[in-house]
Amino acid sequence: MSLANWDAMPRLIGRFELTNGVPFEYELNDPADSWLPVVDYPHRVHVQTSPIGESGWRYARVLKTVAYMVTDEDCYGQPVIEKWDVKRHTTY
Repeated sequence: MSLANWDAMPRLIGRFELTNGVPFEYELNDPADSWLPVVDYPHRVHVQTSPIGESGWRYARVLKTVAYMVTDEDCYGQPVIEKWDVKRHTTY
């Protein structure tokens, strides 16, 4: 489960589940501190980053049935993208 921290609740704009049932919440990307173009990756998806439950977020483009997640950066500074199939997408 990768739901947002309490302090992020006012900024959340939606929620989705992967096809395996794992839920994620997301918010709008902030252009002021984004190293990627907000036009290409307009969202931040909240994720669990460690086994002890620390949370963070990843840049993404969340659409109705798919999410394009930035999972890493290559040796040239370009984003590495994964395509996640989405179900039960809800916007707030």
